[in-house]
Amino acid sequence: MKRIIYTIGIFLVVLCFNAASYGSISEHLLSNGMKVILIEDPNSPLATFQIWYKVGSKDEPAGKTGLSHLLEHMMFKGTERYGSKEFSNIIQRNGGSDNAFTTKDYTMYFQNLPSNKIGLSIELESDRMKNLLLDPKEVRAEREVVKEERRLRYEDDPQNMLYEDTVAAALKAHPYRTPIIGWMSDISSIEREDLYRHYKTYYCPQNAFIIVAGNIDKKEILHDIEARFGVLKNPTEKPQRTKTQEPVQRGERRVFLKKEAQLPYIIFAHPVPNFPHPDSFALEVLSNLLSSGKSARLYKNIVYEKKIALNVFASYSGFYQHPFLFFLGGTASAGKTALDVERAIIEEIDALKGEHIPEKELQKAKNQIEASFIFAQDSTHAKALYTGIFEILGDWRLKDSYLEGIRSVKVEDIKRVAKEYLRPDKRTVGVLIPIGREK
Repeated sequence: MKRIIYTIGIFLVVLCFNAASYGSISEHLLSNGMKVILIEDPNSPLATFQIWYKVGSKDEPAGKTGLSHLLEHMMFKGTERYGSKEFSNIIQRNGGSDNAFTTKDYTMYFQNLPSNKIGLSIELESDRMKNLLLDPKEVRAEREVVKEERRLRYEDDPQNMLYEDTVAAALKAHPYRTPIIGWMSDISSIEREDLYRHYKTYYCPQNAFIIVAGNIDKKEILHDIEARFGVLKNPTEKPQRTKTQEPVQRGERRVFLKKEAQLPYIIFAHPVPNFPHPDSFALEVLSNLLSSGKSARLYKNIVYEKKIALNVFASYSGFYQHPFLFFLGGTASAGKTALDVERAIIEEIDALKGEHIPEKELQKAKNQIEASFIFAQDSTHAKALYTGIFEILGDWRLKDSYLEGIRSVKVEDIKRVAKEYLRPDKRTVGVLIPIGREK
């Protein structure tokens, strides 16, 4: 009875979500071709302004990895009108918050403000789209900040370092193989001229879109955005995108990392398609079925019952512009080896390929994905964020097809994609070998 009530509850939430999601969304083009997406929510006390630039780590020239991420940092270092750090100070003085992040595909900047203050974002963001200073002294200082960030997140974290090495081995040609933060030597080589060229190429109306969400006056917002952004000119040429297709993998690859660590760790990476490929939905459900919570297969069998690992995981996201990777892995328990964890994970995958998957187990996984997807959008900011993610993938309206695709997954789809993509000759294995403290 509890499961029936839970399923009905999810169904009702989904119905409400679909009914309310798009009725208040509209899109508009400015005179220079820049797209603006407005999400009206009269019940929200706040508004969010987001500007999405279609440039990420995949767009960086060889030898300059980390360029997009460093430019994100420099966007807070001032224009002729607003000095270094003044942008964030203005937002905070007006009761708001701001931040930004860089991915493989895009860079996004946002401010959350009281609805009657959203005009500040329009003024500030339009200014730094055109008038970024990129002072050489600031560039050198921020370059050191990013290098320290890399040391803390990767150089001093064995598992993250192994992840980098494994991705770099799994992908031979596609620029997804490089880390978003960049390789240390590349970060050190980035100069003001590199950042300026990147900025002028990609930070322009034709390579960006705006999302404003909240208790807003659509007519007034559009007028203000047109006045500030519509007058900005595009470069004479559009950014040139490198189109690289990853060659087919024809055998297992292995990488080993010897690093100071307490326990062995292992990670698998399998090439897989991205959303909206038909198999992306079954791959997401497969990931959830294997690794969502303590009742999922990997944790229940490998951690709880066999005590081979302290933790295990399966991870898949199709929200990339290009095909990426399906990850599996875990940390060995005391007295166990990475090979023990590897064998246990492979045993579970092989079992799933061959045995019956109960319909109840499948439906639970699908319900969890839907619930997570819906509840992740419980704020104005998050609703705008997911709208932007799907716009990056092709069109914000694809959000509806995502849920439809998850609901349509069948048992045979799970077994088929597991056999097709989680094959020995299609995996790259990364192994962390703990060593003593380096002197």
